Amino acid sequence: MSNTARLREFRLPDVGEGLTEAEILKWYVRPGDEVHDGMVVCEVETAKAAVELPIPYDGVVQEIRFAEGDTVDVGTPIIAVDTEPGAAAPGAAPGPGGTATPSSDAAPAPAPGGGEPAGPAPEAQPAEPVAESGGAKRQPVLVGYGVSQGSTKRRPRKPQPGAEPAAAAAIQAELNGGTAAPEAPQAPGGPAGTAAPGTGHGASAPGGSAAAAPAAPAAGGTAGGRVLAKPPVRKLAKDLGVDLTAVVPTGDGGVVTRDDVHAAAAPAPAPAAPAEAAPAAQPAQPEPQAAPAAEPAPGARETRIPIKGVRKATAQAMVTSAFTAPHVTEFVTVDVTRTVKLVQELKEDPDLAGLRINPLLLVAKALLLAIRRNPEVNSAWDEERQEIVRRHYVNLGIAAATPRGLIVPNIKDAHARSLPELATELAGLVATAREGKTTPEAMQGGTVTITNVGVFGIDTGTPILNPGEPAILAFGAIRPQPWVHKGKVKPRQVTTLALSFDHRLVDGELGSKVLADVAAVLERPKRLLTWG
Repeated sequence: MSNTARLREFRLPDVGEGLTEAEILKWYVRPGDEVHDGMVVCEVETAKAAVELPIPYDGVVQEIRFAEGDTVDVGTPIIAVDTEPGAAAPGAAPGPGGTATPSSDAAPAPAPGGGEPAGPAPEAQPAEPVAESGGAKRQPVLVGYGVSQGSTKRRPRKPQPGAEPAAAAAIQAELNGGTAAPEAPQAPGGPAGTAAPGTGHGASAPGGSAAAAPAAPAAGGTAGGRVLAKPPVRKLAKDLGVDLTAVVPTGDGGVVTRDDVHAAAAPAPAPAAPAEAAPAAQPAQPEPQAAPAAEPAPGARETRIPIKGVRKATAQAMVTSAFTAPHVTEFVTVDVTRTVKLVQELKEDPDLAGLRINPLLLVAKALLLAIRRNPEVNSAWDEERQEIVRRHYVNLGIAAATPRGLIVPNIKDAHARSLPELATELAGLVATAREGKTTPEAMQGGTVTITNVGVFGIDTGTPILNPGEPAILAFGAIRPQPWVHKGKVKPRQVTTLALSFDHRLVDGELGSKVLADVAAVLERPKRLLTWG
């Protein structure tokens, strides 16, 4: 089996439809951590959603390719996993504690430059289950995720004594992408390895020369370029902020124990990471925000903020919409005093106890009713096929402000929801969005949107359409205003509605009918029954 077959690269997937890039928000693992199939290793943000990515391999993290905050193209490898962390290098048998010891049988020496041996290979031997550092035997992983088919038997090579360090260095170099030394930091007090005798290349064997048994355990004892420690010990070190590569092991075979970790944590609870460590191996940083984390320096005249994440996705969508669909916006001011009274009555209804009842709920119900009365508005423009697509369902989008920016998840098949069902879906949608847990699926397939600018004290606006949608309704603040009611000027609860629509699909007559119907229902909410 090829040496590189042990190293599996996990590529950034397209977690939505046609996404091209994502920003890495947080890593949950570091180099040296053990992972298993289905384990979440990082969180990324793409298409305005934060998504946790599980890895489809079993093994040990060998390398993290990008740091938190980096923007990565879809399909780019972001993490490498060694799927056979306990396997010894070819030509060496695992000794006590997982350290490599040369075979006693002589075999043809490797050709110069790390090629194949000049002589014939030895007989194929049945492969024994590979032992992990914790002593448990490794089981085969799922098909397509780890060891390839036909790898149940190994053909070990048996180089002559003294040639093994060069072979081990060559294997480690291949795993590290062609570098001559492993990524693990050099052990304190001396070089990580010694030149292999007889090679003439000065190659180094990871963790010291394997031709002779170590006289004393070095800090961060390694096997195959990684620290020897059981998973509970690794977790303890991670919790205490201890760098395992700087811990002096006292266990058999150079294994780091719990006592070693506690001893290292006592004088320095949070030791600094080695200078050679990759940027992604640093402790998790706070999630990137749209605004700079630090105050501008005194006297600074400008602050530059990278355009990425939600801000970038929003900008691209708005530019696409503004320069693709011809926008028209109409406005209407309406007396919603009866709607406000109905909301208060519904809040006191025991059958609706526990539900979040507010004016936005009735605005959503009014818009759904207006769409049912004017189904032509619920359409889409297919530029490629030169067709107008009439939809017979409504996925109602609700614009929600979140710490990462504005997102628009939608309620699937909102037209078929009862008032209690719509209230439940609406409350769950907003809560999930504010927690930053909205999935890409929840933001796809929207047909029409409501943006509630009234919660910010704004009377109205001219909202821009979400790409692919025919209309968006802006719901302004409800304020007490003087209003002519039954021939007299009285204080009434008044709001302003604004409807933007795609003039390719919706002409002035149709747009006016939809907006007038919404206003009529909010003015006299009993129309929800008579028109429904």
